[in-house]
Amino acid sequence: MSARVLTLLTAIGAVLTTTGLADARPDSRSMGCGEIRAMIQSHRAVVLTTGRNTYDRYVRQFGNECDWPEVPMSAYVPSRDGDCPVYRCEEPVNNFPN
Repeated sequence: MSARVLTLLTAIGAVLTTTGLADARPDSRSMGCGEIRAMIQSHRAVVLTTGRNTYDRYVRQFGNECDWPEVPMSAYVPSRDGDCPVYRCEEPVNNFPN
């Protein structure tokens, strides 16, 4: 194999590896609750894998990461040390008792 072809294949492999890593989502189940909450605070919003085939976007409690009419609502994600309280954008429900 020529050096030119080998260089080209190496470059293609590096690009594919880099883009594959960029698409990876952090898995909440392998992180501690403190790590999850710090990541959300520092990035303002984070998409986390929460199960084998589940993921969602979690946001800071106070900020403008949600589109109107959604607001940050309490949620829990599985973490290495139990359920972790976080916030997720949801529409408020007006189902108060009369």
